[in-house]
Amino acid sequence: MSAITWEVCAGRGFETAWPEQGEGVLRARGRAVGIEPEPYWVTYELDTADGFVTRSLRVAAETAGGLRTLDLRHDGHGRWTANGEPLPDVDGALDCDLGLCPLTNTMPVLRHGLHRESGEREFLMAWVSVPDLAVRPSRQTYTHLRPGRVRFASGDFRSDLEFDEEGFVVDYPQLATRLTAR
Repeated sequence: MSAITWEVCAGRGFETAWPEQGEGVLRARGRAVGIEPEPYWVTYELDTADGFVTRSLRVAAETAGGLRTLDLRHDGHGRWTANGEPLPDVDGALDCDLGLCPLTNTMPVLRHGLHRESGEREFLMAWVSVPDLAVRPSRQTYTHLRPGRVRFASGDFRSDLEFDEEGFVVDYPQLATRLTAR
């Protein structure tokens, strides 16, 4: 697939991702820039194993305060590390969720075909806040509403996301909208 670019209204910026999707795996690299909650520049590389289970997410975030990096790794058995340090709060999670990044909503949706078929799934995510790159547990629910439409819920937040046939976000109200070339 070629590049996907979103206007990220939540960060008042933009993101471009270059995903490569194969049989049950997703790899992507991306860049984002925004001004909320503070001006930032983010680059990332995402790698999944079979079943779209996160293997690693490498992120660099630059702000006025300097450069931060995160090397988030999943061992394939439910355990996570951040820059080599154990993260027991997210043990059992299969996915990462990079804040302000619509690309990382793809993995759980593809794994369970929720953009195509009925169902509701609850997940524990290793959520990475932007731009500080702190990793926290996040409970999230994805519910199929109709083909191409999935409700995302976490805590009191809810949004009905639109996905394309490949499982990538087209519209994520309150977060991001895909841009298309003229």
